[in-house]
Order: sequence, then structure tokens, then C-alpha cells
Amino acid sequence: MTFKMLTMGAMALAMMTGSALAGSAGGTSALDDPAKMSPFFTDAGMKTLRSEADFKTSWMSMKPDEQKAVLKDCGDTTINKSHADFCAMAKKMGG
Repeated sequence: MTFKMLTMGAMALAMMTGSALAGSAGGTSALDDPAKMSPFFTDAGMKTLRSEADFKTSWMSMKPDEQKAVLKDCGDTTINKSHADFCAMAKKMGG
């Protein structure tokens, strides 16, 4: 039960953080979707990336069109600035 409450709290925080980031980026991006992005991070604030092996597992679980959308967003210099570490790892996985 405690784990469920912690998970729900973490997801709520991630959604609020993602919404704030989306608003500040001036648009929506696949990189600002907490539901898609949280598996790649160890913390609810989505600041600390998982290990390369765990990142790869999460990357491979994404649909090809989702991977393309992420890589496209990483190609945008404005979006990439706020997601540089993630984009570097995604580019390593995706091409």
C-alpha cells in the first residue's frame, strides 16, 4: 500500500513538473509527457537518468513512432536545451 501511494505521489509530481516545463517551452513535446518520460528517470522530478541498460530497456519498450517523435524533438535546439542529457542518450539508442 505504501509503495502504491509513493508511486501515485511521484506520478502526480511528475505530471505537474511536466506541465510546467511544457508551458515554459512554448509548446508541447513528446519530451514533456511525464507518462512517456518517467520510465527513463530515477526520480519524480525527472532530473536523474537511469543507467544506460535501463534506459535502453525503456527505449525499446516505446513504439517506433514514439521513438521518432522523441528524436525529432531532440533535434529542435530549443527543446534540446532543457533535455540535453536525455537527448544525448536517446540519440545513442536511436541512431
